[in-house]
Amino acid sequence: MASTDFRTPALDALARKIIPAQHFEFSAATARDRFFNDTRMLDVKQRIHNAFRTNPTPMLDHMIDNLALTGTEDLLDLGCGNGFVLEGLRPHLAEGTITGLDIAPAVLEAAHKRLHGTATACTWIESSADDLSMLGDDAFDRVMANYMIHYVPDLDRCFTEVRRVMRPGGIFQLTTDRTDSMLEMYQVHFAALEAMSAPDDLFKATPKGRLSLANGAGVLGAHFEQVQTVAWQDQLRFTDPEPFMLFYEVGHNHCCASSEPDERLSEDFFRELRDRVRTQVAQAIEDNGYFAVTKYTGSFLCR
Repeated sequence: MASTDFRTPALDALARKIIPAQHFEFSAATARDRFFNDTRMLDVKQRIHNAFRTNPTPMLDHMIDNLALTGTEDLLDLGCGNGFVLEGLRPHLAEGTITGLDIAPAVLEAAHKRLHGTATACTWIESSADDLSMLGDDAFDRVMANYMIHYVPDLDRCFTEVRRVMRPGGIFQLTTDRTDSMLEMYQVHFAALEAMSAPDDLFKATPKGRLSLANGAGVLGAHFEQVQTVAWQDQLRFTDPEPFMLFYEVGHNHCCASSEPDERLSEDFFRELRDRVRTQVAQAIEDNGYFAVTKYTGSFLCR
């Protein structure tokens, strides 16, 4: 399925100017105990993306197309989160099965509740994606890992295990971002940090830089015979700063600046940071009619 193209020379030039080479890195424990100790972060991102997207086809449809489901497959979702993707995908597996795995008990329980009572058989497993020892060889026709692989401690072990549990002819779909995805959000964020003379180590790119659309094919190629990249784009457009601010503060932890406790950064710091970001967004809306956040994302299809 073709994707709408939001790239322009101006955006590419902006990305080269503002996106740092260094990216944030967070442990699986931080993800489990802070980001996903409830569903709020996921809920906000999912709701905002759906409400403000301008690509007429949602990302979920892109994922479903990639999986090429016939309805009878056994599917494993690594890092299933709150079950948002599985809920949309489930009707395409009416005669199949779903196994959702996540390291965070709170979001795993939310996924369980979300799909409770459906006719598709569902199994829920609390584990890290690099420990699939409870699963048998050749057990799944499809495996997917959506926007979570950067949290997995041992990527080589994870991909070796995926290969083991996936049946011959199966598909492993790994969905992630380019490092310059949502660059407009990072632009206003970094401008605010600069105005505040913030610590240099806050000027980092998304943690998805650990395995992004730029470097992932080579990593995956060591484990899979075929690795195909299928790009996807969208652009969120806001005519009111407040939904964006929720997306920025809660959905993305101030572009990761508030992801972990930091004694240098007080609540007054973050209040000023939000005020400065909000002012820039409001000005962009006044000047252009909306504030855009361009999403460069996509999937690796591995066989």
